[in-house]
Amino acid sequence: MKIRYTIYSLMLGSLMFAQENLDFSGKKEIISPEIKGKNVTFRLRAPEAKTVILQGNWMPGKGWEPGTVELKKDADGIWSFSENDLAPDIYTYSFIVDGVKANDPNNSYQVRDVSSVMSMILIDGKQSENYKVQNVPHGTVSKRWYQSSGLKEDRRLTVYTPPGYENSKEKFPVLYLLHGMGGDEEAWMTLGRASQILDNLIAQGKAKPMIVVMPNGHTSNSAAPGESSKGFYKIDMKTPDIFSGDMETYFKEIMEFTEHNYRVKSDAGNRAIAGLSMGGFHSLYISANQPKTFDYVGLFSPAILPPDEKKSPVYQNLDQKLKTQQTNSYKLYWIAIGKTDFLYKNVTEYREKLSRMNFKYQYAESEGGHTWSNWRTYLNDFLPQLFK
Repeated sequence: MKIRYTIYSLMLGSLMFAQENLDFSGKKEIISPEIKGKNVTFRLRAPEAKTVILQGNWMPGKGWEPGTVELKKDADGIWSFSENDLAPDIYTYSFIVDGVKANDPNNSYQVRDVSSVMSMILIDGKQSENYKVQNVPHGTVSKRWYQSSGLKEDRRLTVYTPPGYENSKEKFPVLYLLHGMGGDEEAWMTLGRASQILDNLIAQGKAKPMIVVMPNGHTSNSAAPGESSKGFYKIDMKTPDIFSGDMETYFKEIMEFTEHNYRVKSDAGNRAIAGLSMGGFHSLYISANQPKTFDYVGLFSPAILPPDEKKSPVYQNLDQKLKTQQTNSYKLYWIAIGKTDFLYKNVTEYREKLSRMNFKYQYAESEGGHTWSNWRTYLNDFLPQLFK
């Protein structure tokens, strides 16, 4: 009897811990966000608050700061605001309650961008169709560690293998997909929806099955925050390795790891490299310094030139390296940027340089600025052009 009572007590205790986050108060459930087509209503219960502000990345902002709008409070202490006719896309938002930023407690879907964690919504429609998990065959996403002799540490990268890879003996082309200054090896999967885009484009027959390797472009961090021996440190997007040349110098180690551990076609016609912002900068210089390596290069809102005081050999003699890259031939050199991107002028000047050299490239220009909305679009447009 005593044993039975002990077991019952343990089960009851486990049940209590398992349900410790359930709300039995009987309060009316708050639905936020409430999405009806392209219309969204945001709500927050905060009866004692004096002001509640909604900050969303779709609102016209001031500089780097997203736009804001004030919510209105009803008699029950519930603040609300409705946004109508949002274009199909993924959006992020936060509440600012009496000056303190907070995520939506009624929205379980959150995403990290640099050190900010924000609530997330998806507005359904044609533009966002490939960002959703559809009922199609799915690839595998894995986190792998490789040994970097040059950087003298183990480093982590994310690898996407296409549907059916595990049960096949086929070799596949490979895309090396690089993140921006604020990102890491997780960014293209979480914010960029890369695996969903790949699954859907492959299923639609618009993109060839491929392996996609997403390394950590910050050589002073071996992995995403909290995923390495550095522990839980304060996140700073301006790491000391930026413009050091280390990423470009030791990139061959990533390629060697990939070609040793995965069934990839290891010729230029089956290799592509692309990246956003800092990753576009890396893609430009990696491909220029390895002119016979990549037949496909994608620069998404790319940073172009390093500061003058930085003298790494990988950044020197760019014009000559581009001429060599041009002589060795390639199949696609694709540049895309938003009309209001703060890098627009730099990219325009770089395009003018290429035009003077008769260096062939394709150019895509979109609305908006330096945003994940654009980078998801660029990836969606770039992938179908690869490995023709």
